[in-house]
Amino acid sequence: MQITSNEIREKFIEFFKQKNHAIIPSSSVVPENDPTVLFNTAWMQPLVPYLLWEKHPLWNRLANYQKCIRTWDIDDVWDDTHLTFFEMLWNWSLWDYFKEDSIKYSFEFLTSKNWLWLDPKKIAVTVFEWDEDAPRDEESANIWKSVWIPEDRISYMWKKDNWWSAWDTWPCWPDTEIFYWIWEAEFPPAWSNVKNDEKNWMEIWNNVFMEYNKLPNWKLEKLPSQNVDTGMWLERITATINGVKNIYHTDVFSYIIDKVVQTLNIEKWPDKRRSIRIISDHSRTIAIMISDGVVPSNVDQGYVLRRLMRRAIREAHKLWYKWLFLSEVVWVIIDNLWVYYPHMLEKKDEILDVVLTEEKQFRTTLEKWLKEFDKLISWFEIAFKRSWKKIDTISWDKAFKLYDTYWFPLEMTLELAKEKWLKVDKDWFNKAYKEHQDKSRTASAWKFKWWLADNSKETIALHSATHLLLAWLREVLWDHVHQAGSNITPERLRFDFTHGEKVWKELLSKVEDYVNNAIKNWFKTEITSMTKQEAKSSWVEWSFWEKYPDIVKVYTFLWNDGTIYSRELCWGPHIKDSSDMWTFKIKKEESVSKGVRRIKAVLIKD
Repeated sequence: MQITSNEIREKFIEFFKQKNHAIIPSSSVVPENDPTVLFNTAWMQPLVPYLLWEKHPLWNRLANYQKCIRTWDIDDVWDDTHLTFFEMLWNWSLWDYFKEDSIKYSFEFLTSKNWLWLDPKKIAVTVFEWDEDAPRDEESANIWKSVWIPEDRISYMWKKDNWWSAWDTWPCWPDTEIFYWIWEAEFPPAWSNVKNDEKNWMEIWNNVFMEYNKLPNWKLEKLPSQNVDTGMWLERITATINGVKNIYHTDVFSYIIDKVVQTLNIEKWPDKRRSIRIISDHSRTIAIMISDGVVPSNVDQGYVLRRLMRRAIREAHKLWYKWLFLSEVVWVIIDNLWVYYPHMLEKKDEILDVVLTEEKQFRTTLEKWLKEFDKLISWFEIAFKRSWKKIDTISWDKAFKLYDTYWFPLEMTLELAKEKWLKVDKDWFNKAYKEHQDKSRTASAWKFKWWLADNSKETIALHSATHLLLAWLREVLWDHVHQAGSNITPERLRFDFTHGEKVWKELLSKVEDYVNNAIKNWFKTEITSMTKQEAKSSWVEWSFWEKYPDIVKVYTFLWNDGTIYSRELCWGPHIKDSSDMWTFKIKKEESVSKGVRRIKAVLIKD
């Protein structure tokens, strides 16, 4: 059976529509409500509030396709299954159906001739084995047996394989995972299952059953509500259905690989396979990250983006291609994915400009980096000739000098060293790096859940002041102005915004007067929830629009007579009224990067 990834996506959405599920848009890859991670990496993250306590405003049955990013196994990207960006086909039950319907829906979608029509003889599943905290999941096993999955194809797996728990005290739960036969033989032998023959089965779907809560004393209690959260990798199911073991051999990547080969003017020889796959994977992730508001930097999501871009460029350099190419590859990705993520087309020029600017900058430094590394290797060779002792490890101080003096990332030192059959003393490097970070007090040291240093009264007041600041910047500079970032401590705010030239003192004075007038008039804060499209239609200010979920909170600062001082999407925290604010004073206005300005300001107690 030959079927495209987009056909699978559309079948999935149509199937769950028919099962009375509301279809919601993908969330941004940058999480809204989880400061512990940089990206949405698993299916539960965008809906955590609704899985635990809040009622979802649309419905209690939901489905979508969701963008996800994982980079912790980046060194494996280029093999048959690992990616940095992937799409999950998801469905949720919030306080509605549970194990039986979830398993039967999955089985129907996979095996019915109206949908994917996979052969049930090639399906195997896993369920949770018991431990001292929770019983064996016989219920799921019995449901699988009821749809004619043989007992020999059901594997009971321990907690490390079939149990989800994010933190020490947090809801936790068993899951059942669905696998498909991928070996050369047409059908699996009778004895084969995931537990005793794992290499010949590929995981395609995971059904998570949220039924326990872990208490501080490590005991488990039943949750008052039972939810279902399932996810299926689009890239993996596409490979499986089309009878290939390799996700790069599917239509998900074929057009990207063709563009890479064409642009770099190379052949698809085996010795170039690794570089071609890394460039293809990273280019897709780069396009998605920038479309969701991430820009290259040296901290947090921006650092990951910069690393991926530089890694892709260096792989092209290894193929002896020393010209600009990345934006051409990214463009074909935008042209393919915008149908499902329309904001990518809307932000096409911005995405391509970021890619082109970063590639130009990196090209000027890459040659310098490689020369410095070659000097180090030459020194090793000289030392060997003098002492006849071979050096097989780059010491931490030399690796750190490359980083501290030339901003040479450790991961690039590791990759170059590996190519020369050398190791790097990472432990001591990391200690030196931590000391360096502590001294420089990077932005991430100030990070709180909403880019705030803390949730003190002073910090919340300054965060609220950024709303007023942005509102009047848009009034005096015009509506091309949007927030480009912020960093707020109890002492001051730092606010970045999109604007191409210096803001003169006269205009800054008008901004100060507007903010202070709003504060003196004792405005109050009004919070309303609505769909993102309703907010957009209402001309609500939408900085980082792509990062918000389908249901958004709109914060309005207004006076008793109905005068609106600010109306903006945000996720808090905010003051209740301006009685908690003082006199607003702009201390500095400066350039941050091309097209981005920065204002530093304070609130002064009268």
